[in-house]
Amino acid sequence: MIAAALAFWTHDLDPVAFRFPAGWGLAGVHWYGLAYAAGFLVAAGLLGYWRRAGLTPLRSALDESTLLTAVMVGVIAGGRLGHVLLYARAEFAADPLMLFRIWQGGMASHGGFLGVLLAGVWFARRARVDFFSVGDLLCAIAPAGLFFGRLANFVNAELVGNPTSVAWAVIFPREGPEPRHPSQLYEAFGEGLLPLLWVLVRLPRRLPPGRLAGEFLLLYSAGRIVSECFRSAQDGYVLGLTAGQFWTLPLGAFGLFLLWRARRPAE
Repeated sequence: MIAAALAFWTHDLDPVAFRFPAGWGLAGVHWYGLAYAAGFLVAAGLLGYWRRAGLTPLRSALDESTLLTAVMVGVIAGGRLGHVLLYARAEFAADPLMLFRIWQGGMASHGGFLGVLLAGVWFARRARVDFFSVGDLLCAIAPAGLFFGRLANFVNAELVGNPTSVAWAVIFPREGPEPRHPSQLYEAFGEGLLPLLWVLVRLPRRLPPGRLAGEFLLLYSAGRIVSECFRSAQDGYVLGLTAGQFWTLPLGAFGLFLLWRARRPAE
């Protein structure tokens, strides 16, 4: 058993990317924070490129920065509130101030989706543009943030996978000596990288409003549900599904609705 365990890589990555000198009062810059920054930077770059190419409803650089700011607020506020309401109610009841300690981790992608949706509704009304076109744009920039976020989960050794003996298994010391699936990397691919490649190909095709968003939500939902099969159900089960799978179902259903709404007329 010991010899077999030595064949697997033992996770020893530091969640802090850059440490501040002692006495500053803060540990340093965490990879988790850098992941969010990278996601927003990629989103800003894509928004600017697509706006200049005439592929978005954005009319100016001001529209671009306004939408990105709204998305940042929606992701952070929605992601944190979603985590507390869906997965950490008992922890919040014992310590309400934990809501604000974002640097310790704890963001729910489902809550982030809701926050981004509200940001899109607000922006569409403010700019007087079609909400579904804005939704397509939001779903086109979302995968980058999901990709970097899951990589940060891996660095932080959180949301670990189920025990396994596959050759690429990883030992997470906090979880014990058993090698486990690096499910965070599976999710980075299925929820982030694959949908990102999809939208990069699909957005320039000028699909009916809402169609790209529907495709993304279905692709994301499939990636999340499959990846959850390899992930430890740390948040328990709901109706026989992991909590993550269960709360993904409404996203998939909304994706189907968007595809139905954007269906092309019969020729």
